[in-house]
Amino acid sequence: MSDPLPPLRLLTVFETLTRLGSTQRAANALNVTQPAVSQAVKALEEHVGIRLLDRATRPATLTPAGEIMRAGIAEGLSRIGAAIEEVRSLRAGDDTSVTVACTVGTATYWLMPRLAGFYNDYPEIGVNVLTTVASPEVAPGVDLVIRYGTGEWSDGETMKLFDERVVPVFAPALAERVRTVADLAAVPLLNVVQSDRTWLGWSDYLERKGLPPNRLPGRTFTNYIQATQAALAGQGVMLGWQSNTADLVREGRLIALPDAELLPREAFYLVFPARSRGKAACRVFADWVQGAAAS
Repeated sequence: MSDPLPPLRLLTVFETLTRLGSTQRAANALNVTQPAVSQAVKALEEHVGIRLLDRATRPATLTPAGEIMRAGIAEGLSRIGAAIEEVRSLRAGDDTSVTVACTVGTATYWLMPRLAGFYNDYPEIGVNVLTTVASPEVAPGVDLVIRYGTGEWSDGETMKLFDERVVPVFAPALAERVRTVADLAAVPLLNVVQSDRTWLGWSDYLERKGLPPNRLPGRTFTNYIQATQAALAGQGVMLGWQSNTADLVREGRLIALPDAELLPREAFYLVFPARSRGKAACRVFADWVQGAAAS
């Protein structure tokens, strides 16, 4: 009987690829070549005996089996990371690191690009980012949580970071086709499946704007990062959340549709559990992340 568990290296490569959305980005993050990433994914597919990526699409998308693997690996690695941090927290006097949990999209598009500034100011403190698919919890080993919602939680002190804004975004290649909200009826829409109904979807957006449903075939993703890559490739219009797409808009890689914002009542908060209050590194990071959100 074959070993039911593939090498951890293959799982790590697959998780990085699905999280970052492209072979090139995964290769850069792992400090390997693009062919090495592709070979690792193929080796994982051979191990499980089923195709995980649909390579007929550009960019490649996850098959149903691939989505099951992605979710399982993400959860598994998160649990391993949490266990490691819980063990590390047992060391007396260890106040040189902070573990912050947030969703994959928040980590990729908002937190990670700003962490270089934190390290410049506090090189002695390490920040471990634990990513989740669903809303992050105050799990063992987690010091702080960045969470989207109303702030009405009982698992820690909540500090508002920033309000969220939702606006259609698209690649410059679609600029001539999308000038007003009325033009949304004539372009493919990129949808992200969300189990959390506090996150607005296209149907919610169109209804609130008094627009008819879009009748064109769109594309549906279970991963916000993959939808973003599709938007960057000019495959359609995505409902952009400022926390994830603001930097891409500032860089000119995506265009925000003018006069088309919606402001949800939910916002992003930092959750500071009581058990972390005595850790100086947590207080330093909490102060810094509030400043980063305000800038």
